[in-house]
Amino acid sequence: MSTPRRRFLGWLGASALAGATTRPLAAAGHALVEPPAPLAVDWDMSWVDRITGKHRAVFDSPEVSDGSGLFRAFVWRDQYREVYGTDPRDMSMVVVIRHAAIPLIMNDAYWARFPIGERVEIRDPATREWTKKNPILTTPSGMPPSFAEYNLPAFFAAGGIVLACDLAFRRPIQDFVTGDKLTPAEARAKAVEHIIPGVIMQPSGIFAALRAQEAGCGYIMASEA
Repeated sequence: MSTPRRRFLGWLGASALAGATTRPLAAAGHALVEPPAPLAVDWDMSWVDRITGKHRAVFDSPEVSDGSGLFRAFVWRDQYREVYGTDPRDMSMVVVIRHAAIPLIMNDAYWARFPIGERVEIRDPATREWTKKNPILTTPSGMPPSFAEYNLPAFFAAGGIVLACDLAFRRPIQDFVTGDKLTPAEARAKAVEHIIPGVIMQPSGIFAALRAQEAGCGYIMASEA
């Protein structure tokens, strides 16, 4: 685990409970927007109907930041449970992965195939070499029990929604164009095979973040710039 993520998790364990609150747009005096049915069939918008919790938040993640966007979503859920006794089923968590954070939607095979660890400056804590694994797919060993489920599979199991920017996805596509000498169409098909199951592609990260807000999610910039 790299220094920023270790520092972040260490802060969680040592700090007093913080008031990390978000407000849906309706609570801020805005009526929730009900857009018309999508005309384009290329984009899966069914995730909007899954935002049903009394408490709703979208965590905007434009930087890798060791996956801190995902961790902060878990923190928000757990702090509401601690402060208010909120049932996690009453909370809708949405993470938008875009811009430089796009490698976080890719599986370990992609991270091992290309120098992603070096590119995003994340080292394997055991070897101190550039990591060849996606840092949010598993929880690093040695973490406190309260952080045991701070990983992507557990996030999906808890009903969390992960949206990804198709514009930023051009970078993984280009990796396959360059690395495997493929056409853009061939490279896209190859890159799609490496997307972690459960991630939902959207036209852009900005589109996804704003659409989540229209569905009542409070917004927070979750990853460190």
